[in-house]
This record gives sequence, C-alpha cells and structure tokens, in this order.
Amino acid sequence: MAELGLDYSTAWGRRYRTRFVRELLHRFFLGPYVRYMSTLETRGLENISGPGPFIFVANHASNLDTPLILSSLPARIRRRTVVAAAMDSFFMDRRTAFKTVLVFNAIPIDRLRVNRRSAQQALELVEDRWNLLIYPEGGRTPDGALQEFKGGAAYLAERAGATVIPTYVHEAGLLRGPKYAKAPRFINAPNRRRHHVVVAFGQSIRCEDGESIRRFGARVEDSVVLLGREVSGDPDWGINRPLDS
Repeated sequence: MAELGLDYSTAWGRRYRTRFVRELLHRFFLGPYVRYMSTLETRGLENISGPGPFIFVANHASNLDTPLILSSLPARIRRRTVVAAAMDSFFMDRRTAFKTVLVFNAIPIDRLRVNRRSAQQALELVEDRWNLLIYPEGGRTPDGALQEFKGGAAYLAERAGATVIPTYVHEAGLLRGPKYAKAPRFINAPNRRRHHVVVAFGQSIRCEDGESIRRFGARVEDSVVLLGREVSGDPDWGINRPLDS
C-alpha cells in the first residue's frame, strides 16, 4: 500500500513516460483551459535566462496560481520544473496525491513546521538541475495581502547555487475566486468565469558571497513586492512594512 504525506513517492512523476503524459496534458488540456478561463498575459520571460536551475518564488492567492505560472513558462523550462505542494492539502489522499504528481510534477512540503526531510528532497532535486516553483507564504493568502515569507526558498537557492526568479501573479484570486481562493475579498467577489490575469517574472537574483540566508531571503521577498507594485500599479501592495534597504 502506497504511503502518504512525506512518505509518498514522487519519483515516478519525473520518469520519461509520466513526463510524456504530462506534456500532453499541458499542451492539449491545461494550457488551453487556463487561456480559456483567463486572458493570460505573461511578462518578463527574458529574465529567465542562463543555464539554471531556477527557483520561481511566487505570491499565492489561488489554487489556479500553479497552472497559470506553468502555462506561462517556456516548454523547455516547464518540463524540468517541480512544484512544492502542501503535504497536508495534496498528499494525504491517494487519489489527490496521484493527480497532483501526474499533472504538476509536485513534491510534498511540510508547511506547518521546519522539516529536514522535505527540504532535503527539494534540495536534491534542485542540485540535480530541476527547476522549482515554491510559494514562500506557506499557503494561499488568508486576507488578500502578501504574507511574510518563510526562509525555505532562500535556503534552497543558497545551498544549491540556484537562480531565484521573483514571480508575481496578478488578480488570480478574482478568477473564480469562490472556488479557488481563500481570502474573503476574493471568495465574496463575483464568480468571474473569465478574467484578465498577469504572470510576471522579475529580474533574476542570486545569493551573494558572504550574504546571510536571512538577508538573502529579505531581498527575495522585497523583489516580489517591488514586482507586484510595478505590475499592479498599487504602491502599497505587499505586506505592510518598509522594504529592506
């Protein structure tokens, strides 16, 4: 009997046959479906350059964020991307875990506490030159504002020498918000079946020599905040604190 939680094996999701099926799903179902639901606009693809691996660090308002981001990535990047998914939401039921790995190439992350096992699996994959999509807030925003970032993304990037790509998803919470979002301002809004969404990729950043993970993590968070303010046009977007100078 297959184990669940952190013990759920995801290695099969990175094998050739599964990757082939996933590519068909993205090309002929998920991608077209996302573009049917939203007039998806992608910005900043030129910032995803170099050999990688890349860690995409994104804000999180909706369960549609992952398909929106993956649909925005160039196919060669998407095919080598794994998604850090909440263990308690997606890996406690066999059917849900299977679908999550098959469609999104996901790995379980313990978002409720620091867990060396989940961090080590993510680190080994990035070191093996897999890209990673991660939501450092630890889950969908409960109030619509950006939540303080946890340190996992900065730690992984520093340890693996990976390039961080700040990523901002604009107004995904308003796309069928009652079904996919968590914040009251989204779930109480009209259930829009088609809505304009922007996925923006910011300028890449790397951990500098001698820079602490704490300082690097603050730079990563600030980069997402600045990108969000630029794309949204809202100078107050993000968590209510001054940017790290």
